[in-house]
Amino acid sequence: MKRQETEQLAQQLETHDDFRVVRRLRARSRYRPTPEDTDTVRQGLFVDLETTGLDPATDAIIQIALLPFEFTVDGLVCTVADGYEEFDDPGRPIPDNIRKLTGISDDDVRGRAIDWTRVETMADRADLIVAHNAGFDRRFLEARCQVFAQKAWGCSMREIPWRDEGLESPKQEYLAYRFGFFYDGHNAAADCLAGIHLLAQELPQSGRPALAALLENARRTTYRLWAVNAPFEAKSLLKARGYFWNSGEDGRQRAWYIDADEERCEQEQKYLQNEIYKRDIQLPIDKITCFNRYSDRI
Repeated sequence: MKRQETEQLAQQLETHDDFRVVRRLRARSRYRPTPEDTDTVRQGLFVDLETTGLDPATDAIIQIALLPFEFTVDGLVCTVADGYEEFDDPGRPIPDNIRKLTGISDDDVRGRAIDWTRVETMADRADLIVAHNAGFDRRFLEARCQVFAQKAWGCSMREIPWRDEGLESPKQEYLAYRFGFFYDGHNAAADCLAGIHLLAQELPQSGRPALAALLENARRTTYRLWAVNAPFEAKSLLKARGYFWNSGEDGRQRAWYIDADEERCEQEQKYLQNEIYKRDIQLPIDKITCFNRYSDRI
């Protein structure tokens, strides 16, 4: 059946309440014209990795994809440029669970190597690096290429309020389905293509561009307050109040912590002094911006 005929059938199904049409995502180079006022235009770089595991200290990158795009300061995706993707031989067998998850085999990576000079050049041109789980990708890339530690980062999974917009999950493949498209997941290049397409969508309840919401949250300064040496019996109180436990396995201190804006951070300091420590105490506070958020440096 010709593509035109299938599209006509799809359009007919879309008019019926009992059907929802999901289309394969096709690469596109333009979402809207780039503004003539270049002062309002920024360079983005969507990145995605496939790795042998979750720990940058012991696991290896086996596939990388980078896809440059232009966007406006108010959050509109304009154009998408040619990207770069490559496998990398980790020098050891790919674990079975990773092979099943990604579809990447030892044969795929054998003898392949990422051109890190090219990666660094592409990253250096970007005003903003975006990943759909920046807490994962940033840690691996900073461990391998210093330029990524110097860049502003945004996370399309955490910094867009998907659930507030009526979407039950921030997983990228689920979001794609809800926005009417599908793609070959757990492939770095396809994930980047889908990620930028999601950034270009209007959120279902607010009507805002998804990228605009990401930029607003990425630009915020937050603070991480560490409840160092908090009494063990305060565990339940801290957890109920929204604190998280850091086990120290990532090289940071073993302690409860909370991320908050400046006003909430001040409130939490008073709460800890009055209700947890029962005395005046100076607690460590990290200032978090898009330049260190999601990094192992915080």
